[in-house]
Amino acid sequence: MQDTEVRLCEELFVHGDKTARALLKLPGDDLLIDLAELYKIFGDSTRIKILYLLLEEEMCVCDIADTLKMTVSAISHQLRILKGAKLIKFRKEGKSVFYSLADEHVHSILEQGMEHITE
Repeated sequence: MQDTEVRLCEELFVHGDKTARALLKLPGDDLLIDLAELYKIFGDSTRIKILYLLLEEEMCVCDIADTLKMTVSAISHQLRILKGAKLIKFRKEGKSVFYSLADEHVHSILEQGMEHITE
């Protein structure tokens, strides 16, 4: 059997104990929808670049725009999305606003994703 071959059940028999255990561990639909929405945020390379910049240090929108050679408006739009998903936080210093990763979970998501694709 090749790795890419899909094997179908040869008998029509449901293993009720396995399905019952799996169903008990399955999160509710609302949580799964929220999780799917979170992962959609990571589906944009510009947002990933922004998150990677913020891994090392906090930055203002102008610094991010300059680093990525994009407009402040385009970066601001992506920052709103990331903030709405609770992936980044901000602090104000005078008239400046500095962005950083929201918490260690975001760092872990990026780190584990990179580890997975580079194995």
